[in-house]
Amino acid sequence: MKRSPRALLTLSLATLATSASADISPAELPDPVAAITGHGVEVIDTFNAPGNLTGYAATLRGKPVAIYLTEDGQQAILGTMIGAQGEDLSAEPLERIVSGPQGEKAWEQVESADWVRDGSEDAEVIIYEFTDPNCPYCHQFWQQARPWVNAGKVQIRHILVGILKQDSAPKAATILAADDPSAALNRSERNYDQGGIEVADNIPDTARQKVADNNALMKSLGYFATPTILYKKANGDVSVKQGLPQGNEVTEIFGSPKP
Repeated sequence: MKRSPRALLTLSLATLATSASADISPAELPDPVAAITGHGVEVIDTFNAPGNLTGYAATLRGKPVAIYLTEDGQQAILGTMIGAQGEDLSAEPLERIVSGPQGEKAWEQVESADWVRDGSEDAEVIIYEFTDPNCPYCHQFWQQARPWVNAGKVQIRHILVGILKQDSAPKAATILAADDPSAALNRSERNYDQGGIEVADNIPDTARQKVADNNALMKSLGYFATPTILYKKANGDVSVKQGLPQGNEVTEIFGSPKP
């Protein structure tokens, strides 16, 4: 059988969340697309799609997703459109309509968060990272970053959260309340295998509130994993990596080969 030039890979609606608000009101949408918004999808805007389909750029739990409405307007398919050469035809509209604006907005928000600097103030590359003091993958990323940070090429701004263990938030608050938070953070990472930083006896309420605010920011942005890393690609676009970077992702995030 000859393969169709394009195929739509669909996702089951059973995996969707239960509620959401849309940038485009469900009342403005065709019935099949409006029905999907009742399962946790937020529709941002429309785009022209191949095959006489109408595309809808949307988000699901903060992640970009595409919806395709059939020509007769009676069915909607949620998923990724694949071209004849195996290319992702959903990527460009989702980047333009959803991911790009999301990343720029997130960058503005993390810039004003309570973060701890790791690296030179003069470093050309700035990275933001949601970091839990008890996160083993955050620690591995800290180790990955040492060549770039020690060479003065990269500055990582750690937005400390407390989500993994009971003492995560107190450890994060201890670092934020230290006389030298940067030194406290690095001491915590160097001693990670021995339990990290020791929780202070008297943690100021202001430091605890900063951690609570960072937790709330992370949740509001739809991030669920530590580390979550925000960085700018070579073209200046903001990109987000959730979890430990692998392979070529490492040099893309740091902006250059290992020093």
